[in-house]
Amino acid sequence: MTLYLYEITPDAADAAAVGQLLKTLDTEIGSSGGELIEAQVTGNRARVFAIAEFGAEAASLDATQLAATVAGPHQVRLVGADLSVLKAARPQAGYLVEWDLPAELDMESYLARKKANAPKYADVPEVQFLRTYVREDMDKCLCFYDAPDEAAVRRAREAVSTPIDRLHGLDGPLL
Repeated sequence: MTLYLYEITPDAADAAAVGQLLKTLDTEIGSSGGELIEAQVTGNRARVFAIAEFGAEAASLDATQLAATVAGPHQVRLVGADLSVLKAARPQAGYLVEWDLPAELDMESYLARKKANAPKYADVPEVQFLRTYVREDMDKCLCFYDAPDEAAVRRAREAVSTPIDRLHGLDGPLL
């Protein structure tokens, strides 16, 4: 089974429209033989980051049906969490950091860096690192956190010496 990332920009950012988008997304992925693992919505509902699992190749999504612009599917690797636990708990994150990975960074180096730096999160105990999805093409990674505020997430990223290209507060569940 393989994980894929879809980055979705809804045509309408009101809660009802994005809630419907998520229901349609779940149905489309399921009817294509996949499983929606999680869909995280930015606080302003301007973007949705969806992770789906497929046994074979991922489905392209019908942007018209979703009433959205869709980038992906992009194959990703889950780091820092167990997929079966994630599926069972379906945890909601508070913050998402996008990091556009440097061109010279390969997956092996990224994983080694991640492992070496992970203990440094203890320096910022009010922040809980939840999980990361790294695109297999090494374009970027998405890191999810539970934290009291954006400033705490920034302190955590500084503790592990990792930049922030975009930081999003996440909305609660809309499904």
